[in-house]
Amino acid sequence: MKTLPAWIVLLALAGCGDKPADYFPGYAEAEYVRLATPIAGTLTRLHVQRGDQVKTNAPAFVLEQDGERAAREEAASRVQRAQAQLANLKKGRRPEELAAVRAQLAQAEAALTLSHSNLARQKQLVEDKFIAPSRMDEARGAVDRDQARVNELRAQLRVANLAARPDEIAAAEQELKAAQAQLAQAEWKLAQKTQNIPVAGSVTDVLYREGEFVQAGSPVVSVLPPQNIKLRFFVPEKQMAALRLGQDVVVACDGCKSSISAKVSYLSSAPEYTSPLIYSKENRAALVFMIEARPAPEQAVQLHPGQPVEIRLAQVR
Repeated sequence: MKTLPAWIVLLALAGCGDKPADYFPGYAEAEYVRLATPIAGTLTRLHVQRGDQVKTNAPAFVLEQDGERAAREEAASRVQRAQAQLANLKKGRRPEELAAVRAQLAQAEAALTLSHSNLARQKQLVEDKFIAPSRMDEARGAVDRDQARVNELRAQLRVANLAARPDEIAAAEQELKAAQAQLAQAEWKLAQKTQNIPVAGSVTDVLYREGEFVQAGSPVVSVLPPQNIKLRFFVPEKQMAALRLGQDVVVACDGCKSSISAKVSYLSSAPEYTSPLIYSKENRAALVFMIEARPAPEQAVQLHPGQPVEIRLAQVR
């Protein structure tokens, strides 16, 4: 014969007693916070033990970080290199190179001045008929030659003061962004190897020990915050219409110093159990619906997961 679930037995026993219709058996349930890391590694430091009371942001555990530290340093070096390349493209040549171009320009301008002076002398000599007119052509050619050289060096000086082409600068900027993104990813991976407690509560389990290898995504520490304790009880179908979210209930348990107040937080939309008979008006009393209620955190500390409780509806309408 198939064994019925324990909560169904509790409900049946409750129905056989003399409890009023607004009393229901139930039990405490917990929603654990399981702390894991998305990156695998060897557990090198465990800061908590089972049973510890921990505060928010308290250190929990650390996995080995050698590979992540090396990756971060590599990414940081790439960012520095990309920044240097971008800065180099945004400015002109080095001061020494500019000084060399300026010196060449000064020489060319001096040569041009000399050519103009020579042209003027040759012109006067031709007018005085001391030399042939063909000498004027040579002097004019020297002036044109020296002028072209001056123009060339002035253009070189302007180019030397300019930054790189816009397309080259844009490519360098994108390279810098890629390097920065890689650095951010490396820092994130390194940070994931160190985990802190996300919410205050009690440590209910420690699943690995120092020196063991932890797979990615495997919980290492399980924490139960007081606000994550809830109550489950089961209500017959005929009383479901009287329940609503936020309704107050009163909870009693063995060992509790006083009654505990809670509020209904969940109403099941489907029955948890039905009789293995054809549905009819006669057997629909066997339908029960699961209800969840949450006590205040300061009162929830009296409860333990799996603990039987007795719940009374404070208001039934």
